[in-house]
Amino acid sequence: MDIQVIKTQHSRVGETDFENLGFGEVFSDHMFSMEYKNNEWASPQIIPYGKIGIFPSLCSLHYGQVVFEGLKAFNTKKGIHVFRPEKYHERLNKSCHRLCIPEIEYGAFIEGLTELLKLDRKWVSGKKGNSLYIRPFIFATDNFLGVKISKTYRFMIITSPVGAYYAEGFNPIRLVTSGKYVRAAKGGLGAAKTPANYAASLLPAEEAKHNGFSQVLWLDGIEKKYIEESGAMNVFFFMDDELVTPSLESCILEGVTRNTVIHLARESGVRVQERRISIDEILSASKEGRLKEVFGTGTAAVISPVGTIRHNDILISINGGKTGALARKLYDDITSIHYGDKENDNDFGWRHWIT
Repeated sequence: MDIQVIKTQHSRVGETDFENLGFGEVFSDHMFSMEYKNNEWASPQIIPYGKIGIFPSLCSLHYGQVVFEGLKAFNTKKGIHVFRPEKYHERLNKSCHRLCIPEIEYGAFIEGLTELLKLDRKWVSGKKGNSLYIRPFIFATDNFLGVKISKTYRFMIITSPVGAYYAEGFNPIRLVTSGKYVRAAKGGLGAAKTPANYAASLLPAEEAKHNGFSQVLWLDGIEKKYIEESGAMNVFFFMDDELVTPSLESCILEGVTRNTVIHLARESGVRVQERRISIDEILSASKEGRLKEVFGTGTAAVISPVGTIRHNDILISINGGKTGALARKLYDDITSIHYGDKENDNDFGWRHWIT
């Protein structure tokens, strides 16, 4: 692509405290933008990060024709790399298909991302635990009031230097089942990364936090019996020497970290099963002493150990409320690839290097 580049006249990187980063609160100097009109993606450019002009009749504000992704770049001794961009791109296009948004070719996606990171490479902190969070997103840009598909779109990438996602750090979190609330139903938007998917979780999450829990453990929308995912992460259960996670046949997001965990667990000899899991099965396994660990997976936090689960009036503690050995190993294995701690080990071709 012939990408037009307009550099900022004032970089804010020197004003940023990389020792005390939150998550998604500070943004890098530039952003990538590309427009879809006349049935093609065109006019790619990198411009200074800042406000964008829209009309109040922008259709995506009213009808939610928006998709997004979230991936990370890491600074290692060998250089800067993006972790598994092809998988995030694949999921972005799946979300596009579900929302009737034109897909983006991988070549355009990765070239725009690469050039943006080359320009803002100073924003990729080398501190262990820090990374550059990358947010690609697409929104419809026609201006109308009426439920129909837009003919024009805008694809953008913004980036944000981040620290730990959870204030708890790598410590067990507390989950509570979804009760009367439903996140998604089969055939709905549950497998698409679209804002509506997350808006549905806001009130239940606030109520969970008010009651002393970190996130909601979502049960299915029909029987309210089978476990789906938790907040912004997929969920795994280690019981009977087997790692079990809900299958993608329901309406859960196809997590890239989920895929990474399954791959690495099997590589290390752990049996992994993807299937339906009822909350009753988990409660029984806990009561019988067969439930050894529970943890969530996601791009933002990587691995989130779970120490407590509450379902109705039942409260169970997992592994004495402590981080389990398998969760720790998987976290170490993934972050060692992120930060290049073991450069001689196989990275499975998961790192896209920014030269």
